[in-house]
Amino acid sequence: MIQKDDLLAKFAAYSPHVDPIALELAWDFAEKVHSHQARASGEHYLTHCAAVAESLIEWRMDLPTVCAGLLHDTIEDTATTEMQLRAEFGEEIAMLVMGVTKLDALKFESRDEAQAENWRKMLLATAQDIRVIVVKLADRLHNMKTLNFLKREKQERIAAETMALYAPLAHRLGMFKLKGELEDLAFRYLHPEEHLELSQKVAAMVAGSEKNLVETRASIEKVLAGTNIPCRILARSKTLWSIYGKMERQQKPFEDIQDALGVRLITDTVANCYALLGIIHTHFKPVAGSFTDYISTPKLNLYRSLHTTIVSPTGEFVEIQIRTEEMHRSSEYGIAAHWRYKTGESARDAHMEEKLNWLRQWIEWLQDLNSPRELLDSLKTDLEFDQVFVFTPAGEVKVLPAGATPLDFAFSVHTAIGFSCVGAQVNNKMVKLDLALKSGDICKIITKKGSMPKKDWLNYAKTARARSKIRHYLREQGIVA
Repeated sequence: MIQKDDLLAKFAAYSPHVDPIALELAWDFAEKVHSHQARASGEHYLTHCAAVAESLIEWRMDLPTVCAGLLHDTIEDTATTEMQLRAEFGEEIAMLVMGVTKLDALKFESRDEAQAENWRKMLLATAQDIRVIVVKLADRLHNMKTLNFLKREKQERIAAETMALYAPLAHRLGMFKLKGELEDLAFRYLHPEEHLELSQKVAAMVAGSEKNLVETRASIEKVLAGTNIPCRILARSKTLWSIYGKMERQQKPFEDIQDALGVRLITDTVANCYALLGIIHTHFKPVAGSFTDYISTPKLNLYRSLHTTIVSPTGEFVEIQIRTEEMHRSSEYGIAAHWRYKTGESARDAHMEEKLNWLRQWIEWLQDLNSPRELLDSLKTDLEFDQVFVFTPAGEVKVLPAGATPLDFAFSVHTAIGFSCVGAQVNNKMVKLDLALKSGDICKIITKKGSMPKKDWLNYAKTARARSKIRHYLREQGIVA
């Protein structure tokens, strides 16, 4: 377990001008109120609190969030009251702790209903303050790391919940490092035999490909030596779960997965990202169709990078990712990396509200879905990893989950467009409203004044926004309950 002085030192390393006294007091308070409690592992309960706080520090969260990490279980698991917490640590820290506590506070008759409502509650808490869900994710990460001390049935339930909600949510928040950790930890308990077999194969592959990666790196360093472009070169490997998922989707054995290993080039500016891409494509043979530009068209979760695959000097395929230092931090920690407070103030990053806009809108749309099953289905759809990039006739890009239809596209443009939709053209051809759109499609919505949603639209729409707007109208008209 990390010690108090080490925790304080780690926080001070990126927040040297912030007085850490609240963090020290939070540690002492958590140690006192949890003094007679132990984890399933037999360790002192403070071990868990400290691990959560350490993750939050790794993600460079602000002081109130780290304090909330230490205190997140005090109200739920001890005699501590909200009033006491507010008196000891102030309104902001108490609010964060209460936000985390309330996520699991409600009891429901059925597991399905409980799951849906707790998830909805979590997402609503996220909309109010992103830091609440970040603390919850840190909590879930440590719980997954210590899952081996629980009974098999509980392991499977928690792992399934992690894979269904927490990993996708981390993905949507752009926290890719966390997403990968959660998936691999859940994979271990959901598919133990496959996990063991694949981990052994990956270890052997890494050892066998070391020469290829070394030579590829040396070749890149050589061609860059004559340039003035600053560049860090890092090796990377896909997570076990992402490799397993690709094997399942493509129905391929492990040996046929070509991009399990890769190289990252990290530079200082966007211009140099494209300059590096040009140099790489000039000196190494690119694999046709492998280039993707997530800088000019970022993902909803703020992810930006250039992706390409080349043939290495040893004749093997190697994926190259090119990004700036800022993009790299964002790819590791996502929205957490963008959560900044001005020195000596409690004001948010000026751009934070805009960055979180999509999340708040999505959660607002979810609120109209009353059925637990419908909510769960919407969560699965809207937290889907895969996205499609669809263009309006004017060239504006709309980012939608895989499987989205022209009806979803219409509502993404404007609610009024969705309501008055009577048909759609995709790539200048008339299509049905339930057609699954693909990246690169140009979609034109045909509208008619006075036209309104139909009941069967609920079968066509896939996104929470479209479904909530349709259902709200149908309820007002008494068409659905």
